[in-house]
Amino acid sequence: MTPVETDDRGLLLTCPQCGQRNRLRFDRLGRAFRCGKCQVTLRLPGEPIDATSDLIFDALTSRSELPVLVDFWAPWCGPCKVLAPEIRKIAAEGAGQWVVAKVNTEESPTLARKFRITAIPTMVLFKGGLEVARQAGAMPAPAIRKFLEPWLGDRK
Repeated sequence: MTPVETDDRGLLLTCPQCGQRNRLRFDRLGRAFRCGKCQVTLRLPGEPIDATSDLIFDALTSRSELPVLVDFWAPWCGPCKVLAPEIRKIAAEGAGQWVVAKVNTEESPTLARKFRITAIPTMVLFKGGLEVARQAGAMPAPAIRKFLEPWLGDRK
């Protein structure tokens, strides 16, 4: 599986039918999306998005119509490795209802400082550009779902 490509305007998706590269803007993540060439419906990727820069992170969390669950992690962190497959399950399950992003705190220390990440893994839920919930520590997918539940009813 290839990672989802991003830029500061949205997700870059390749149409599985015709191969056309399409941009799904962050502000349209909750809407139906069709390939610009063949018009086949494109689905949101059911995998975490790597927020590889402050610009991409800010654009995603501030413009997304969908809630954005961000996993702040580091490659050397044992609990982060335990959480990774659970986060992938949540991303697959929530495609179209929420977006899951990952921030490597070793590669993006400014984001870790900005959001006062003092322990990893830490999951932060953003809605309408604002942090609405936070949870530190590794947990199984059902517990992550329970953490998200209160915030999913009304998307705005």
